[in-house]
Amino acid sequence: MVSAVKVYINGRLIGFHKEPEQLTKELIQQRRKGKIHPQVNIAFHEDTREVYINSDAGRVQRPVLIIENGKLKIKEEHIKALKEGKTNWNVLLKEGIIEYLDAEEEENTLIATSEEEITKKHTHMEIDSAGILSVVSSLIPYLEHNMAGKSLHGAKMFKQALGIPGINYNLRTDTEGHLLHYPQKAIVKTKTSDLMELDKRPQLQNLVVAIMPYYGFNTLDAVILNQGAVDRGIGRSAYFRTYETAETRYPGGQIDKFEIPKEETIGFLGEEFYKKLGEDGLVELEEFVSEKDVIVGRTSPPRFLEEVSEFGVVQEKRRESSMTVRKGKPGFVDKVFIAEDLEGNKLVKIKIRSLMIPEVGDKFSSKHGQKGVIGSIIPEEDMPFTEEGIKPDLILNPHSIPSRMTIGHLIEMLGGKAASLKGKEIDGTPFSSVSRQEIGKMLEEAGFRADGKETFYDGLSGKKLEGQIFNGIVAYRRLFHMVAHKMQSRSRGPVQILTRQPTEGKEKEGGLRFGEMEGETLVGHGAAMLLQEKLIEDSDKLIEIICEKCGIVAINDQIRNRKYCPICNSSAVYPVEMSYGFKLLLDELKSLGIMPKIMIKDKV
Repeated sequence: MVSAVKVYINGRLIGFHKEPEQLTKELIQQRRKGKIHPQVNIAFHEDTREVYINSDAGRVQRPVLIIENGKLKIKEEHIKALKEGKTNWNVLLKEGIIEYLDAEEEENTLIATSEEEITKKHTHMEIDSAGILSVVSSLIPYLEHNMAGKSLHGAKMFKQALGIPGINYNLRTDTEGHLLHYPQKAIVKTKTSDLMELDKRPQLQNLVVAIMPYYGFNTLDAVILNQGAVDRGIGRSAYFRTYETAETRYPGGQIDKFEIPKEETIGFLGEEFYKKLGEDGLVELEEFVSEKDVIVGRTSPPRFLEEVSEFGVVQEKRRESSMTVRKGKPGFVDKVFIAEDLEGNKLVKIKIRSLMIPEVGDKFSSKHGQKGVIGSIIPEEDMPFTEEGIKPDLILNPHSIPSRMTIGHLIEMLGGKAASLKGKEIDGTPFSSVSRQEIGKMLEEAGFRADGKETFYDGLSGKKLEGQIFNGIVAYRRLFHMVAHKMQSRSRGPVQILTRQPTEGKEKEGGLRFGEMEGETLVGHGAAMLLQEKLIEDSDKLIEIICEKCGIVAINDQIRNRKYCPICNSSAVYPVEMSYGFKLLLDELKSLGIMPKIMIKDKV
C-alpha cells in the first residue's frame, strides 16, 4: 500500500494525499489555465515525500517560457502579435505560455538556455539567458567569464559607487551625500543598463588601464593613479553633510535663542570661534568652515534657577550651546535652510560641501570585484607610455588577475579599447555579448594587436620595457570609502564613566581597541613592558592602597590625613598599581558576597 504524503500550504500542514505527482501536475495545469493565481507555486519533493504550495509574500519569482512535450508553447504568431502591440505580457501569462517559478518549484524543473538545446526532458526555457541574473548582477559586462564570487562582490560595490544621487541633490537635506563631478556613460554596456537608463544617472568613469607592476607602489591590491588624470578630474567628488538644530522650548516658557553668544555667557568659547557667523547667529553662505568652527551660534537658558541677586532681581545667565563642524569634515557652507518644526520652533539646517580629490588610501573598483586603494599618485611625466604617447590613468597589479579569475575584466578592457577606436558602444550583456574574436578583428582593423598588448616605455628612464603590456579601457567606480573620513588618532581623551577606559569610535575621539588577541601576541613575544604600557598605562591605570594583613582596598581619609584598613584598622597599607577594570571586578565580586583579597609582600 502506498503511504500518503504530507501537503503543506505556506508551511502549514493541511492534509495528506496518496498521489502527489498527479496532484502537483493537476494544480500546475489549473494555474496555466488561469484557474489558480499565477503567483502560486506548487512543488513536490521526492526526497522528503512532501508537497509544498506557496503563495506567501517575500518569495523571489522569475518568469520562464513553458515547454510541453519538447516544444515551446510560444509560437511565431505570439512574438509577431507582441511586436505589433496586439498582445501583452499579462495575456501570455493567462494563456499559460509564460509562468513564474520560485526557488522551491525551480528545483523540479530543467530549464534550457536556448531553443537549440531543447530535449524531451526540458520543462522550461529562459526568455533571455541574462534572466538568470539579478538586475544589479546583469549590469556587469562579460559576467559569464568571471568567478561567481567576484561577480557578486562587484555587484555589491555598485551600491557604494559615487554618482549622481538625484537631480534635486542641491535641494535635499540628507545627513550625508556624495556627488561625482564628471561621471561618464559606460563604453562597454549591457542590455539591462539600457533598460534601467543608467546613462541618465551615471556612476563611473572610463579609465585607460595598464596591467603591470610599477616600482612596488601597486603591491597586492593597491592601484596607481596618474596625477595628470587626477588634475583633469578623475574621481573628483563633492561630499555633503547636513547639520540640523532648533530653538527648543523648555517647560516654564524658556527658549533657546540663535545669536552670537556674548562674553558673559557660561561656556563662552572665544571671539575667534564666532567670526564666521552673521548677525542672526547663522554661518554665512560659501564661508569655509573647519572642525570646531561654530556654524550655528545658540544660547540656552540655565539648567537651574539662578539665586536672587542683591537687588532682588533674578539675573538669568545663559549657557553656550552652539553647533560646531564635525571632526575631519571641513568644507564650504553650501546651503542654509530656515524652517519650522512640528512644535512651531525655528529650525535650521546647514549643508556643508567638501571637495574630495582622490588621495592615497581612497578606494576604487571595477565592475568585476577588482577593488583596490590608491597606493601612489605618480606625476604624469613619470608614468609609462606607449609608442603613441598614451599614458594610463590607472595601473593595476598583474597578480590581481590569476587568483581571482576575473577574465571579464580583461575582455571589458579589450572591448573598451576597440569601442573607443571605432567610436561606438560595445554590448557586453552576459551570454549574448560581442565575442572576443570580433573585438580582436576591430582592434586589428585599427592597427593594434588583437590581444590588446602594446610596447611600453618607462617614464623615468625612457627605456623600452621588456615584454608586451596589456592595456585597455575599463569602467572604474570611485567608492565612498575615503581615507579622509577614516583617519583616526588619539593621545589623551575622554574615558567611559563605568570602566574609565578610553571611549570607542572615531566620533567620540576614541582609542583603537587593543583587545585580548593583541595582548596575547605581546605575551607570546615576551614583551612584558609593552604589555604593561598598552593594557595599563595607556588605558585605565590606577593606584590603590591595599592592607598588608587583610588584602583588601584600604581607606584614604584625606580630611583627617589618615590611611587605614576598614576591617583591622591597621595603618600598614601600601600602594598597588592596577587597572581600574580590575578594581571594578573586585567591587562587583564584593557585591555578590565574595571577598577577594590581594596578598602583597615586599619586593625581593
